[in-house]
Amino acid sequence: MTIELKLNGTTHHVDAEPGTPLLWVIRDDLKMTGTKFGCGVAACGACTVHVDGEPVRSCQTYIEDVEGSEITTIEGLSSDAAKAVQTAWAELDVVQCGYCQSGQIMSAVGLLTENKSPSVAEIDDYMNGNACRCATYQRIRAAIQRASELMEA
Repeated sequence: MTIELKLNGTTHHVDAEPGTPLLWVIRDDLKMTGTKFGCGVAACGACTVHVDGEPVRSCQTYIEDVEGSEITTIEGLSSDAAKAVQTAWAELDVVQCGYCQSGQIMSAVGLLTENKSPSVAEIDDYMNGNACRCATYQRIRAAIQRASELMEA
């Protein structure tokens, strides 16, 4: 079946079977590889994208469920929150191996879009479910706090 997707502001027509995860369409059909496959069961967050502004796990989001939605991947981030997060990530040297970082950033942008000044507890609660095998959680938390400061400036 042909599905019309709006990805990072561009409309695409994709042939995909019903039940195909959005992740595979993004990576295999549209060749955007910033969104990562981690676990396939929505438990790690590596595949996080925004659908209509909300962070979702693309490995468990079916292509037919997002037709007509605005989908944003790490390659398409451009909001003020996204710029602040990207700046803070670089300033605080958050990345270690980097595999989970696109999902971490997508979730952090989602948080700061909803709540421009989250507490440590709110950060930890919102980011719960984004796994980092290198355990950079303290740097991720600090970068979200720094991004919040940058957004206030």
